[in-house]
Amino acid sequence: MTSESTPPAQAPARRTVMAAAGAAGLAVALTACGSSDGGSSGSSDTQAGANASSGGDSGSGSGGTALAKTSDIPEGGGKIFKDQSVVVTQPAAGTFKAFSTKCPHQGCAVSSIADGIIHCPCHGSEFSVEDGSVKKGPATSGLSTQKVTVSGDSITLS
Repeated sequence: MTSESTPPAQAPARRTVMAAAGAAGLAVALTACGSSDGGSSGSSDTQAGANASSGGDSGSGSGGTALAKTSDIPEGGGKIFKDQSVVVTQPAAGTFKAFSTKCPHQGCAVSSIADGIIHCPCHGSEFSVEDGSVKKGPATSGLSTQKVTVSGDSITLS
């Protein structure tokens, strides 16, 4: 009679353990960086500036979260909606764009808009109100776009 034996269980390789520990530490660090900036609650307004842009991101669809009236978004500027993690801009009259408030550099929330620029307070990255593209680093990619619907004078996050 032959006896079948199972091979002894192997412990994970040191590299596997170290990689898992490093990934867990990175996740904790990124979560901490993305926390609230402790600024004022609600939203941030900006002065209107001169920007020329055509086209809009107004999509069709129903439902979603009501954000603002079109008159609440200054032309050439925008407004930050912290609770929804979205910034809505109006680069030209009647053109509305929306972007995530999360800076792609290290996950901090953008905090203000002035002179056609969306500002991140953590490391000084700046983004265009027209398309969310990087105007000044250290961020190397722009803000991610969000979908908004404009119906009459109401702006809704889709």
